[in-house]
Amino acid sequence: MTVPQFFFILFALITLLSGLRCVTTRNLFHAALYLVISLFGVAALFAILEAGFLALAQLIVYVGAIAILIIFAVMLTRGIVQPSGTQLNSQAGLAAVVSGALLFILLRVLPGFNYPATEAAVPADLTKKLGESLVNEYVLPFEVASVLLLAALVGAIYIARERSKKTAGED
Repeated sequence: MTVPQFFFILFALITLLSGLRCVTTRNLFHAALYLVISLFGVAALFAILEAGFLALAQLIVYVGAIAILIIFAVMLTRGIVQPSGTQLNSQAGLAAVVSGALLFILLRVLPGFNYPATEAAVPADLTKKLGESLVNEYVLPFEVASVLLLAALVGAIYIARERSKKTAGED
């Protein structure tokens, strides 16, 4: 096993375990922190695979913006310290069955997949074309996502203010 393979496996395990903890933890703030660790792991995997542009985009967009926005939104809501309710809902059994079926299908299909034996040549101006397509073609989805996240943050602030006004008026 080479050094890059070792680090790839290490960061893949960190990413998978933090993603698993993100969806299984009861504390909402801890789940957001596990999400940040998972996103850092994905950025590290991109860096190991020599996709520097994607690694930096992962760090700037997801870790730097979206994850921090989610953490602020979580911190603005009340009741995150003491989680209430059950961990599993009525769809947990169905989710387990669907996940198991998907795992079974993937374990059957992936070994028969014909992986390329040689590396394909990467065009010299690939980063330039990617940047131009992000600015020219895919700017609308990014703007829609940013407006949606802004609306979620404003909604969290509004909910937090309503509760604080009610508790201040009751005292």
